[in-house]
Order: sequence, then structure tokens, then C-alpha cells
Amino acid sequence: MTFKQKIHRYYLQLVQDRIDAFKDMIVALTEDSKNDAKGSAGDKHETALSMMHIEQEKLNRKLREVLEQKAVLDKIDSTTIANTIIVGSLVKANGIYLYLSVALPKINVEGINVIALSPQSPLGNKLMGNQEGFTFEINGTKYLVEEIK
Repeated sequence: MTFKQKIHRYYLQLVQDRIDAFKDMIVALTEDSKNDAKGSAGDKHETALSMMHIEQEKLNRKLREVLEQKAVLDKIDSTTIANTIIVGSLVKANGIYLYLSVALPKINVEGINVIALSPQSPLGNKLMGNQEGFTFEINGTKYLVEEIK
């Protein structure tokens, strides 16, 4: 398994873990609201149910976002190597590894830090479609694309 494939698998697992966590929280909140409905009445009960409903909407929104991230990751073929930077490229620029996919937290694979970024981000947008040796500047920092995997 290549370094890029390990990174892709790690991010897929990270996103799947988030999906599972949000689903568990939604189920727990649903159970709490059912249990609360059995034993309560009055204004406090209505307020509690309203707060649970708001929290459930937030969780559902976050779950949709993570499901969208997973859909993007699922479309990436981590075995593809292109001469130009595309979605799914692992780019080394200024000694930093950048995985063009979706915006996700920095991870460490084989002792190397990797940052996943969206092609729509300012840095991702600059990188897309370019090749090794490409230089550019963002916010006063000059970048050099050293390698594309």
C-alpha cells in the first residue's frame, strides 16, 4: 500500500468514525426525548423537548456535512497518479504534504504530517491544474510544488 493510499484510508476511517458518532448522538437524543415525554408535563417539559429538537437539527446538519465529505472521498481513486494536480493528488509543497480532497484535520501517517484541503480553499484553488515546479504566493508566503503523487 502506497503512502497516498494509507492517507486516503486514514481519512476515510476518520470520516466514517464521525458519521458513526453523529448517528449515535442522534439516536441517544431521540431516546432521551421519548423517555422525557413519558414522565414530564408542563413548561419545563416543553422547553426541554424544544432544546432537544434544536440539538437534533444541529446534529443532523453536521451529519449531512460529514456524509458529503465521505461522498467526495469515496469518488477518489487513491491509486491514480497524474502529472497535474487534481482532486485526490498528494502534493508536497515547501516540505508540507497536502491531500487535495476535502477540508479535514491534520493527520500523521508514518511520522509525516498531512493536511487535507478542499480544492475550493485558497491554497487548493491555486494548486489545482498545476505541475511540479509550480511556484506561487498566498498571504506573503511563497510556495514551490516539489512533488505530486
